[in-house]
Parts: sequence; structure tokens; C-alpha cells
Amino acid sequence: MDADGDGRVSLAEYQAWMSYAFDRMDRNGDGTLAVDELPGGKGRPVTRAEHLARVAATFNRQDTNRDGFLDTRELAAPPQR
Repeated sequence: MDADGDGRVSLAEYQAWMSYAFDRMDRNGDGTLAVDELPGGKGRPVTRAEHLARVAATFNRQDTNRDGFLDTRELAAPPQR
């Protein structure tokens, strides 16, 4: 996850790591998960922008010290709501 090896994870690194499944499911590469690309073939389409916004919201909740990075303690903590 820490692509640059600096001991902390930036938002961009977190989004890149957390997008591997989106990228694999987006079979036609159009940046949107259509219903037939979603698990179970149910739900509404999800754009890459929506996915990245959700991932950013999760990152921001986990960044408890608000320094713009996740350290090992923040990454290991249970998800914040």
C-alpha cells in the first residue's frame, strides 16, 4: 500500500490500493461498474469517481490525527464510522 516506502500511506496511495477490485470488475474499462459487472449482477451502476469518493471518506475517517496520511496504527485500527 505504501508505494513510495516512506512509512505512511497518502490518500492517493490508499485510493490506488483500494481500487484494484474496481479495476478488475470494470471489464470494459469504461470507468463505470455496470449492473452486469457488479457482484451478483445487482445494484446500481457505480462510477470510478463515486468509488474514489467513498474510499476518500473512509481514509478521512481513519486519519484520526488529521495529518493527511495513515500510519500503521491508523491502518490497523478498526474502521471508524
